[in-house]
Amino acid sequence: MPLVTSKELFKKAYEGGYAIGGFNVNNMEIIQGIVDAAKEEKSPVILQVSAGARKYANPIYLKKLVEAAVEDTGLPIVLHLDHGENFDLVKACIENGFTSVMIDASKYPFEENIRITKEVVDYAHSRGVVVEAELGRLAGVEDAVKVSSAEATYTDPDQAVEFVERTGIDSLAVAIGTSHGAYKFKGEPKLDFERLETITKKLAGFPLVLHGASTVMPEFVAKCNEYGGKLPGAQGVPEDMLRKAASLGVCKINIDTDLRLAMTASIREFFVKHPEEFDPRKYLGPAREAIKQMVKHKIKDVLGSSNRI
Repeated sequence: MPLVTSKELFKKAYEGGYAIGGFNVNNMEIIQGIVDAAKEEKSPVILQVSAGARKYANPIYLKKLVEAAVEDTGLPIVLHLDHGENFDLVKACIENGFTSVMIDASKYPFEENIRITKEVVDYAHSRGVVVEAELGRLAGVEDAVKVSSAEATYTDPDQAVEFVERTGIDSLAVAIGTSHGAYKFKGEPKLDFERLETITKKLAGFPLVLHGASTVMPEFVAKCNEYGGKLPGAQGVPEDMLRKAASLGVCKINIDTDLRLAMTASIREFFVKHPEEFDPRKYLGPAREAIKQMVKHKIKDVLGSSNRI
């Protein structure tokens, strides 16, 4: 099976009231852990590459690793650009074989966001590639994305309708209170579900995307801290909130921080318990397994995408 777009996957997800995981990838072990989990759970999956990942791993290496994952598993896999900041980056990814791209012009005024997004949509659609865009701004830090709390803005439902109609995008990332990174909330977690329901109602049948949606799983934070890490107060989006979002038109839920924490917690534990070891396979193997088990949990218990293929 070749790489696929998200169009048909999102249609099924919307109708079925579940979401598909958008998992960020940076190296071989992360990719293997994610797709092994998806294969066992019989779930479609979206592998996301950020600008930072492209810089770290070299685009051709990531592309070939994802192609290997498709060949090895036979899964319907989407190769997606996460937070593409300009047309040139999006164009390069499309030429590199990506089947889905995100243009994030949310930092610009509404009309400029529309203009930039429409340019990307016209180019991508002519080449059979689907486009995600963002309206509203999420706070937090993830690779090159850095937005302060003061700069964050929630998605306006009426603007969302106009934005979708005028750009022709295939999915819309909305801001309802999630944020990037490991420190999503100070105090009690809260998402604006009333806003989400309004957007879903106004855009009936249109797939929405939730960024900054890692749970920042407490067991990984605790393990990191136990074995020398310093992550005081790290807090993410509770899983029951993510399940609710998936029932309200959110067809793609992005997960990156939880992958990093699962991998780092495993490696930290290994180094403390086995200080004599220096073979990377000895600590990357368990880290890959930690990612696999975490992704299986997300697919089965949070996203609801098990047994969908």
